Amino acid sequence: MTQRTPVLLSWSGGKDAAWTLHALRQRDDIEVVALLTTLTAEYQRVSMQGIRRDVLHAQAAATGLPLIEAEIPLACDNARYEAAMSQALALANARWPDLRTAAFGDLFLEDIRAYREQRCAAVGWQAITPLFGADTSLLARDMIAGGLRASLCCVDTQQLDADFAGRDFDEGLLGDLPPGCDPCGENGEFHTCVQAGPMFSHPISVERGETTLRDGRFAFTDFLLAEPHRRSPGKRSAPGDQIAT
Repeated sequence: MTQRTPVLLSWSGGKDAAWTLHALRQRDDIEVVALLTTLTAEYQRVSMQGIRRDVLHAQAAATGLPLIEAEIPLACDNARYEAAMSQALALANARWPDLRTAAFGDLFLEDIRAYREQRCAAVGWQAITPLFGADTSLLARDMIAGGLRASLCCVDTQQLDADFAGRDFDEGLLGDLPPGCDPCGENGEFHTCVQAGPMFSHPISVERGETTLRDGRFAFTDFLLAEPHRRSPGKRSAPGDQIAT
């Protein structure tokens, strides 16, 4: 039997990361051993997506994978971001000595992929992007047909109307997107919070909260864990194996 390559998956809590996990699990040459997420320290939320930490932990538990968390400050420059990521990769490699490959859910932005490849190579890692080059219109519909359930948790109001924030990522949403808006939001038009799909052992029940405009531009819709996932205030909801940098 051929030994499978261990992979660390960059996990945003959104649909592209989730579908990347699903795609990688269909391969017999790769084994995803853990997830890596960047959180904004002041908010205790996933950076960009704004997903709550306890929702993130519920997602990780549903994948059955350990979670490595890299915290960055709210006002984070490239140097501090890269330092946090390098520390997280070093931590992962210390736990899994053969682990030197990181996977990302990038779809078609060449500059972002090149940046990831460069930064990974600088610390002796390889970056892979299994979904890169996919037709995003077909990919979005494959996700929905494949059982992925997600909602828009962040909308860039300079590219998409704020009313889209909080909506389900479904065929109805795809039909309502304006011309020029990528069906997967790859240009940053929107970000999602995944609640169910073939990459999860069970769905996550969430409740839609308030939508808030931040920085005069980004409409964030809050999603909170619903029963039975919700814990009492102050008690962290985490998977059985969670690692913080």
